[in-house]
Amino acid sequence: MTDHPDGPTFIDNPHAPDIFADEATGFFLAGGNVRITFSSYRVNHISSPGPVNRVVIGRLVMSLHAAEAMHKGLADFIERMKAKAAAAPHGTTLQ
Repeated sequence: MTDHPDGPTFIDNPHAPDIFADEATGFFLAGGNVRITFSSYRVNHISSPGPVNRVVIGRLVMSLHAAEAMHKGLADFIERMKAKAAAAPHGTTLQ
């Protein structure tokens, strides 16, 4: 996300955790806030083959306005990455 000139200063936190989710499992709007539930696939290795479960790993709650801005930013980013991938030599990894 970009820094807004009239908003608060952006301070990067190098110790902020990275969270991996396999999917956004559900969306819910309540009180003007969008609630997004994320899940990840987990295998129970007590048996072989182990059963796979979808486990909730976190929830993100944002105002509707902030969620709309995230949607636009993410859609723009995905389109740029698709364009770069189409233009890149086959087998090239984009970062």
